[in-house]
Amino acid sequence: MNTLNLFEQFNNNGKLILPNETYNFDEIAWSKHPTFEGVELKHIVTGSQTTNAFSYHLVRIAPHKKIAMHTHPLQLETHEIIAGSGYCLNNGVRLNYIPGTISIFPMNVEHEVTAHSEGLYLFAKFIPALC
Repeated sequence: MNTLNLFEQFNNNGKLILPNETYNFDEIAWSKHPTFEGVELKHIVTGSQTTNAFSYHLVRIAPHKKIAMHTHPLQLETHEIIAGSGYCLNNGVRLNYIPGTISIFPMNVEHEVTAHSEGLYLFAKFIPALC
């Protein structure tokens, strides 16, 4: 299975399975990032579901678009790359983003993410929850 197919599996067939509920990812709407053009989010797990302990998001970044430099003063963030490619600036260090890569951003660490020509697809987690 190529990595874009893996993203599509999560996007179209993915499920969050809990003891009393199942959430189908294809029933969760994509929303445009409020700040960064070409970035869309699917809020898989929100703070309201975890008493703000964490949130979990499927993210797609259009080709040659980016999540510009920013910090999260109250959250640790992780990225798990599932398809596409790009790079991240993590505390001033350039890291290649390819499928299978995981990156961690402690609170207050500057970071930005740029997609290459095929776009970039990842899971982002925030502890405590971002939304």
